[in-house]
Amino acid sequence: MKRIVISGVLMFLAVAAQAQVTVKDAWVRATVAQQKATGAFMQLQSAQDAKLISAQSPVAGLVEVHEMSMDGGVMKMRAVPSLALPAGKAVDLKPGGYHVMLMDLKGQVKDGDTVPVTLVVEGKDGKRQNIEIKASARKSMPAMNAGSDHSAHKH
Repeated sequence: MKRIVISGVLMFLAVAAQAQVTVKDAWVRATVAQQKATGAFMQLQSAQDAKLISAQSPVAGLVEVHEMSMDGGVMKMRAVPSLALPAGKAVDLKPGGYHVMLMDLKGQVKDGDTVPVTLVVEGKDGKRQNIEIKASARKSMPAMNAGSDHSAHKH
């Protein structure tokens, strides 16, 4: 009987550990009228190896995880199938790097708005977790992050 209880507790702890992804400083760049796309930025940290595989938001028709990079002096942006979240390491989604792209916007995102975004994270065990966040719409990068030297981690 003790063995059953202990294994049940261990299984619960394993599931609880998988679900530990924290999100800090989530914000979305405010748009102008008729603008159809914007970016969402934040810092993610996972207690276990995981990956960000997708995102959704009711304010956009299409949401993708994107990478921005320089290629021969030209800035290129492309969707990525996933973004690695190495255990215990902060991963920054920021302008000029990895970010969540909100496209086919259903309306203007105004400075001060709160934008709901659902992140889908997959643990190394294949289990998926939805993380609901509320990102503040701002005209530009928050001052607290300006000039920070965090770097996104490639997968």
